[in-house]
Amino acid sequence: MTDAVIIVAAGRGHRLGAEMPKQYLPLGDRCVLRRTIEAFLATDIDGPVLCVIHPDDRTLYDEAVAGLGDPRLVAPVSGGANRAASVRAGLEALAERQPAKVLIHDAARPFISVNVISAVRTALDTADGAFAALPVVDALWRAEDGLAIDPVPRAGLWRAQTPQGFRFEAILSAHRASDAEAADDVAVARAAGLTVQVVPGDEANFKITSAADLERGRALLG
Repeated sequence: MTDAVIIVAAGRGHRLGAEMPKQYLPLGDRCVLRRTIEAFLATDIDGPVLCVIHPDDRTLYDEAVAGLGDPRLVAPVSGGANRAASVRAGLEALAERQPAKVLIHDAARPFISVNVISAVRTALDTADGAFAALPVVDALWRAEDGLAIDPVPRAGLWRAQTPQGFRFEAILSAHRASDAEAADDVAVARAAGLTVQVVPGDEANFKITSAADLERGRALLG
């Protein structure tokens, strides 16, 4: 039985304001997406690594992965109108391979570590799903029109990251039964009644969303 990886790379990244989707922007000597792919290929995952891309981005994708000869990296598939649809497209593309577990990861998180990946995979030995997250430690306030209104209790709150991992058949069934645009795959899993464990994430595993995030990533690379 194998583990599989789905890297969700179909977004447009409009908030960053670049001329091309953020996953194809340079980050050091490689683009963001290539660094993300290489992070998973650096593990002992024995199943397919599949990227879900926008149908207009095939040329950008081919340029990003040029020279990667690892047979685990399989041909990409096209995503859907939203993240949930893109993830389902990836799951359906892997269904015939029947992996035991699947890790679903955002392409814009290129600094994912082997340790976090391993922790999510290990948690799936006892839970239907698992995801990396960081506890909320700052004070939280609800605000209106720029003015603080009420404090919000932070006890038990976590900032979700990816990868989010699941037993494959369970998350495939959950996505097939879901008709809503879920915030993430944990939401799809919980709506289906699956147990989902939280494992410690990593501050370095941030998502590149803004120009400041891209500069932060470039600074980490020196």
